[in-house]
Amino acid sequence: MQFMGTERPWLNLYGIRVRPVAAFGSVSTKDLVDPALIHRCLPDELLFEVFARMTPYTLGRAACVCRKWKYTIRNPSLWRSACLKTWQLSGPITNYQLAHSIYDGSWKKMWVHRPRIRMDGLYVSRNTYIRVGVAEWKVTNPVHVVCYYRYLKFYPNGKFLYKISSQKLKEVAKCMNFRASKTDCVHKGDYGLDGDLIKAAILYPGLRRTLLRIHLRVRGTTVGANNRLDLLKLVTTGVDDSELNDPNDDMLGVVEGWQEDETHNPDVPAITHKRGLTPFVFVPFEEVETSVLNLPVDQMDYFVTG
Repeated sequence: MQFMGTERPWLNLYGIRVRPVAAFGSVSTKDLVDPALIHRCLPDELLFEVFARMTPYTLGRAACVCRKWKYTIRNPSLWRSACLKTWQLSGPITNYQLAHSIYDGSWKKMWVHRPRIRMDGLYVSRNTYIRVGVAEWKVTNPVHVVCYYRYLKFYPNGKFLYKISSQKLKEVAKCMNFRASKTDCVHKGDYGLDGDLIKAAILYPGLRRTLLRIHLRVRGTTVGANNRLDLLKLVTTGVDDSELNDPNDDMLGVVEGWQEDETHNPDVPAITHKRGLTPFVFVPFEEVETSVLNLPVDQMDYFVTG
Protein backbone atom coordinates (compact mmCIF):
# COMPACT_ATOMS: atom_id res chain seq x y z
CA MET A 1 0.00 0.00 0.00
CA GLN A 2 2.90 2.34 0.68
CA PHE A 3 4.30 1.67 -2.78
CA MET A 4 0.93 2.19 -4.47
CA GLY A 5 0.42 5.48 -2.66
CA THR A 6 3.79 6.99 -3.67
CA GLU A 7 3.33 10.24 -5.56
CA ARG A 8 4.84 10.37 -9.02
CA PRO A 9 4.37 13.91 -10.33
CA TRP A 10 6.30 13.20 -13.52
CA LEU A 11 3.47 10.93 -14.68
CA ASN A 12 1.42 14.06 -15.27
CA LEU A 13 3.84 15.06 -18.02
CA TYR A 14 2.94 12.12 -20.24
CA GLY A 15 0.80 13.05 -23.21
CA ILE A 16 1.70 16.76 -23.07
CA ARG A 17 3.17 17.91 -26.38
CA VAL A 18 5.77 20.66 -26.03
CA ARG A 19 5.75 23.02 -28.98
CA PRO A 20 9.32 23.51 -30.30
CA VAL A 21 10.77 26.99 -30.55
CA ALA A 22 12.05 28.11 -33.94
CA ALA A 23 15.83 28.56 -33.95
CA PHE A 24 17.79 31.41 -35.43
CA GLY A 25 17.85 31.05 -39.20
CA SER A 26 14.73 28.90 -39.33
CA VAL A 27 12.52 29.09 -42.46
CA SER A 28 9.39 29.09 -40.34
CA THR A 29 7.30 32.31 -40.64
CA LYS A 30 5.17 31.70 -37.56
CA ASP A 31 5.72 33.91 -34.54
CA LEU A 32 6.38 31.64 -31.60
CA VAL A 33 6.39 33.02 -28.07
CA ASP A 34 9.18 31.55 -25.99
CA PRO A 35 8.39 31.47 -22.26
CA ALA A 36 12.09 31.48 -21.25
CA LEU A 37 13.25 34.83 -19.88
CA ILE A 38 16.70 34.67 -21.48
CA HIS A 39 15.18 34.12 -24.92
CA ARG A 40 12.79 37.06 -24.50
CA CYS A 41 15.60 39.40 -23.39
CA LEU A 42 18.37 38.19 -25.71
CA PRO A 43 17.70 38.41 -29.48
CA ASP A 44 18.46 35.37 -31.62
CA GLU A 45 21.19 37.25 -33.46
CA LEU A 46 23.09 37.97 -30.24
CA LEU A 47 22.58 34.41 -29.03
CA PHE A 48 24.14 33.15 -32.25
CA GLU A 49 27.11 35.50 -31.80
CA VAL A 50 27.67 34.09 -28.33
CA PHE A 51 27.69 30.55 -29.72
CA ALA A 52 30.08 31.58 -32.49
CA ARG A 53 32.69 32.46 -29.85
CA MET A 54 32.44 29.15 -28.02
CA THR A 55 34.71 26.16 -28.46
CA PRO A 56 33.17 23.07 -30.08
CA TYR A 57 33.17 21.14 -26.79
CA THR A 58 31.40 24.03 -25.06
CA LEU A 59 28.85 24.03 -27.88
CA GLY A 60 28.19 20.36 -27.22
CA ARG A 61 27.42 21.11 -23.58
CA ALA A 62 25.27 24.11 -24.48
CA ALA A 63 23.21 21.97 -26.89
CA CYS A 64 21.99 19.97 -23.87
CA VAL A 65 20.45 23.03 -22.17
CA CYS A 66 17.22 23.37 -24.13
CA ARG A 67 15.66 22.61 -27.47
CA LYS A 68 16.14 26.08 -28.93
CA TRP A 69 19.85 26.08 -28.17
CA LYS A 70 20.13 22.63 -29.69
CA TYR A 71 18.52 23.79 -32.94
CA THR A 72 20.64 26.95 -33.03
CA ILE A 73 23.88 25.06 -32.51
CA ARG A 74 23.06 22.86 -35.51
CA ASN A 75 23.91 25.83 -37.74
CA PRO A 76 26.61 24.58 -40.17
CA SER A 77 28.61 27.82 -40.01
CA LEU A 78 29.53 27.13 -36.38
CA TRP A 79 31.04 23.75 -37.20
CA ARG A 80 32.53 24.87 -40.51
CA SER A 81 34.69 27.49 -38.80
CA ALA A 82 35.77 24.94 -36.17
CA CYS A 83 36.77 22.39 -38.84
CA LEU A 84 38.66 24.90 -40.98
CA LYS A 85 40.60 26.09 -37.93
CA THR A 86 41.42 22.60 -36.68
CA TRP A 87 42.58 21.23 -40.05
CA GLN A 88 44.04 24.45 -41.42
CA LEU A 89 47.19 22.61 -42.50
CA SER A 90 45.13 20.62 -45.02
CA GLY A 91 43.85 23.80 -46.66
CA PRO A 92 40.23 24.93 -47.17
CA ILE A 93 39.85 23.23 -50.56
CA THR A 94 40.79 19.81 -49.20
CA ASN A 95 38.52 20.27 -46.19
CA TYR A 96 35.55 21.20 -48.39
CA GLN A 97 36.16 18.16 -50.58
CA LEU A 98 36.36 15.81 -47.61
CA ALA A 99 33.23 17.27 -46.04
CA HIS A 100 31.16 16.64 -49.18
CA SER A 101 32.70 13.33 -50.29
CA ILE A 102 33.07 11.47 -46.99
CA TYR A 103 30.86 13.21 -44.43
CA ASP A 104 27.77 13.92 -46.59
CA GLY A 105 28.34 17.66 -46.49
CA SER A 106 27.93 17.80 -42.70
CA TRP A 107 30.62 19.81 -40.95
CA LYS A 108 29.44 18.60 -37.55
CA LYS A 109 29.75 14.98 -38.67
CA MET A 110 33.23 15.75 -39.95
CA TRP A 111 34.16 17.27 -36.59
CA VAL A 112 32.95 14.23 -34.67
CA HIS A 113 34.26 11.38 -36.86
CA ARG A 114 37.45 12.72 -38.48
CA PRO A 115 40.63 12.07 -36.43
CA ARG A 116 42.07 15.29 -35.06
CA ILE A 117 44.40 16.62 -32.42
CA ARG A 118 42.86 18.38 -29.46
CA MET A 119 44.36 21.75 -28.62
CA ASP A 120 42.29 22.78 -25.60
CA GLY A 121 44.60 21.03 -23.16
CA LEU A 122 47.73 18.91 -22.75
CA TYR A 123 48.57 15.32 -23.66
CA VAL A 124 50.37 13.62 -20.76
CA SER A 125 52.26 10.33 -20.69
CA ARG A 126 53.06 8.96 -17.22
CA ASN A 127 55.99 6.54 -17.11
CA THR A 128 57.43 4.61 -14.19
CA TYR A 129 60.33 2.22 -13.72
CA ILE A 130 62.07 0.45 -10.85
CA ARG A 131 65.56 1.49 -9.73
CA VAL A 132 67.55 -0.46 -7.19
CA GLY A 133 69.30 1.69 -4.59
CA VAL A 134 72.27 1.09 -2.36
CA ALA A 135 72.20 0.98 1.44
CA GLU A 136 75.32 0.60 3.56
CA TRP A 137 75.56 -1.89 6.38
CA LYS A 138 72.34 -3.63 5.29
CA VAL A 139 71.74 -7.03 3.77
CA THR A 140 68.99 -5.89 1.40
CA ASN A 141 69.04 -2.89 -0.93
CA PRO A 142 66.11 -0.48 -1.21
CA VAL A 143 63.98 -0.31 -4.35
CA HIS A 144 62.72 3.01 -5.71
CA VAL A 145 59.82 3.71 -8.06
CA VAL A 146 60.89 6.50 -10.43
CA CYS A 147 58.11 8.47 -12.13
CA TYR A 148 58.46 10.95 -15.00
CA TYR A 149 56.12 12.53 -17.54
CA ARG A 150 56.10 13.48 -21.19
CA TYR A 151 54.00 16.52 -22.08
CA LEU A 152 52.70 17.58 -25.50
CA LYS A 153 50.82 20.71 -26.49
CA PHE A 154 49.74 21.21 -30.10
CA TYR A 155 48.88 24.32 -32.10
CA PRO A 156 46.81 24.60 -35.31
CA ASN A 157 49.72 26.03 -37.35
CA GLY A 158 51.73 22.78 -37.23
CA LYS A 159 53.86 23.67 -34.18
CA PHE A 160 53.91 21.84 -30.87
CA LEU A 161 55.69 21.95 -27.51
CA TYR A 162 57.38 19.01 -25.82
CA LYS A 163 58.66 18.62 -22.28
CA ILE A 164 59.91 15.63 -20.32
CA SER A 165 60.06 16.16 -16.59
CA SER A 166 59.31 14.71 -13.17
CA GLN A 167 57.15 17.73 -12.33
CA LYS A 168 53.42 17.29 -11.86
CA LEU A 169 50.84 18.37 -14.41
CA LYS A 170 49.61 21.45 -12.55
CA GLU A 171 53.16 22.79 -12.37
CA VAL A 172 54.10 22.14 -16.00
CA ALA A 173 50.88 23.60 -17.43
CA LYS A 174 52.01 27.09 -16.39
CA CYS A 175 55.14 27.02 -18.56
CA MET A 176 53.88 25.14 -21.63
CA ASN A 177 53.93 28.12 -24.01
CA PHE A 178 56.28 29.74 -26.50
CA ARG A 179 57.36 32.32 -23.91
CA ALA A 180 58.93 29.67 -21.69
CA SER A 181 62.52 30.30 -20.62
CA LYS A 182 65.44 27.96 -21.25
CA THR A 183 65.34 26.78 -17.65
CA ASP A 184 61.84 25.37 -18.25
CA CYS A 185 63.30 22.97 -20.88
CA VAL A 186 60.28 23.31 -23.18
CA HIS A 187 61.27 22.30 -26.71
CA LYS A 188 59.54 23.48 -29.89
CA GLY A 189 58.91 21.22 -32.87
CA ASP A 190 56.83 20.59 -35.99
CA TYR A 191 54.19 17.97 -36.63
CA GLY A 192 51.96 16.70 -39.42
CA LEU A 193 48.68 14.77 -39.30
CA ASP A 194 47.91 12.14 -41.95
CA GLY A 195 44.67 10.36 -41.16
CA ASP A 196 45.08 9.20 -37.58
CA LEU A 197 48.90 9.16 -37.69
CA ILE A 198 51.07 11.99 -36.38
CA LYS A 199 54.70 12.52 -37.34
CA ALA A 200 56.63 15.03 -35.26
CA ALA A 201 60.24 16.16 -35.04
CA ILE A 202 62.15 18.23 -32.47
CA LEU A 203 65.69 19.61 -32.63
CA TYR A 204 67.61 19.38 -29.37
CA PRO A 205 70.19 22.19 -29.09
CA GLY A 206 73.73 21.55 -27.96
CA LEU A 207 77.23 20.80 -29.19
CA ARG A 208 75.97 17.71 -31.03
CA ARG A 209 72.55 18.52 -32.41
CA THR A 210 70.07 15.70 -32.02
CA LEU A 211 66.72 15.18 -33.70
CA LEU A 212 63.88 13.52 -31.81
CA ARG A 213 61.41 11.86 -34.17
CA ILE A 214 58.03 10.87 -32.74
CA HIS A 215 55.32 8.74 -34.36
CA LEU A 216 51.87 8.79 -32.74
CA ARG A 217 48.37 7.49 -33.43
CA VAL A 218 45.22 9.38 -32.43
CA ARG A 219 42.34 7.47 -30.90
CA GLY A 220 39.51 8.07 -28.46
CA THR A 221 37.78 6.22 -25.66
CA THR A 222 34.48 7.39 -27.19
CA VAL A 223 33.47 8.65 -30.63
CA GLY A 224 34.94 12.09 -31.25
CA ALA A 225 36.92 12.19 -27.98
CA ASN A 226 40.44 11.97 -29.51
CA ASN A 227 41.75 11.86 -25.96
CA ARG A 228 44.50 9.26 -26.41
CA LEU A 229 47.80 9.24 -28.32
CA ASP A 230 49.54 5.90 -28.76
CA LEU A 231 53.30 6.36 -28.88
CA LEU A 232 54.33 4.12 -31.77
CA LYS A 233 57.97 5.08 -32.20
CA LEU A 234 60.56 7.27 -30.51
CA VAL A 235 63.86 7.73 -32.36
CA THR A 236 66.84 9.99 -31.65
CA THR A 237 69.20 10.61 -34.55
CA GLY A 238 71.99 12.96 -35.55
CA VAL A 239 71.74 15.80 -38.05
CA ASP A 240 74.41 17.63 -40.02
CA ASP A 241 74.82 21.33 -39.30
CA SER A 242 74.79 22.09 -43.03
CA GLU A 243 71.18 20.85 -43.24
CA LEU A 244 69.99 23.47 -40.76
CA ASN A 245 70.04 26.95 -42.22
CA ASP A 246 67.85 28.35 -39.48
CA PRO A 247 66.87 26.88 -36.08
CA ASN A 248 63.26 27.78 -36.92
CA ASP A 249 63.24 25.59 -40.05
CA ASP A 250 60.57 22.94 -40.49
CA MET A 251 62.08 19.85 -38.87
CA LEU A 252 59.70 17.53 -40.73
CA GLY A 253 61.11 18.84 -43.99
CA VAL A 254 64.63 18.08 -42.79
CA VAL A 255 63.90 14.41 -41.99
CA GLU A 256 61.61 13.83 -44.98
CA GLY A 257 62.67 10.69 -46.80
CA TRP A 258 64.97 9.45 -44.01
CA GLN A 259 65.06 5.79 -43.04
CA GLU A 260 64.22 4.71 -39.50
CA ASP A 261 67.85 4.06 -38.53
CA GLU A 262 69.38 6.83 -40.61
CA THR A 263 71.67 9.44 -39.09
CA HIS A 264 73.61 12.28 -40.72
CA ASN A 265 76.12 12.67 -37.92
CA PRO A 266 78.38 9.70 -37.10
CA ASP A 267 78.91 11.00 -33.57
CA VAL A 268 75.17 10.70 -32.87
CA PRO A 269 73.92 7.23 -33.81
CA ALA A 270 70.25 6.53 -34.49
CA ILE A 271 68.62 4.93 -31.44
CA THR A 272 65.09 3.52 -31.31
CA HIS A 273 63.85 3.75 -27.73
CA LYS A 274 61.85 0.81 -26.37
CA ARG A 275 60.99 2.18 -22.92
CA GLY A 276 58.82 5.04 -21.80
CA LEU A 277 56.20 4.43 -24.51
CA THR A 278 53.11 4.78 -22.32
CA PRO A 279 50.12 6.24 -24.24
CA PHE A 280 49.33 9.92 -23.81
CA VAL A 281 46.16 10.93 -21.98
CA PHE A 282 44.46 14.21 -22.81
CA VAL A 283 43.74 16.59 -19.92
CA PRO A 284 41.70 19.76 -20.63
CA PHE A 285 42.94 23.03 -19.20
CA GLU A 286 40.01 23.26 -16.79
CA GLU A 287 40.96 19.88 -15.24
CA VAL A 288 44.69 20.50 -14.85
CA GLU A 289 44.49 21.26 -11.12
CA THR A 290 42.19 18.34 -10.26
CA SER A 291 43.57 15.60 -12.51
CA VAL A 292 44.61 12.28 -10.93
CA LEU A 293 47.96 12.64 -12.71
CA ASN A 294 48.96 15.07 -9.95
CA LEU A 295 48.90 12.30 -7.35
CA PRO A 296 52.26 11.21 -5.91
CA VAL A 297 53.72 7.78 -6.49
CA ASP A 298 52.80 6.53 -3.02
CA GLN A 299 49.11 7.10 -3.83
CA MET A 300 49.20 5.92 -7.45
CA ASP A 301 52.09 3.57 -8.22
CA TYR A 302 50.66 2.76 -11.67
CA PHE A 303 48.16 4.38 -14.05
CA VAL A 304 46.03 2.55 -16.61
CA THR A 305 45.35 4.87 -19.56
CA GLY A 306 42.58 2.83 -21.21
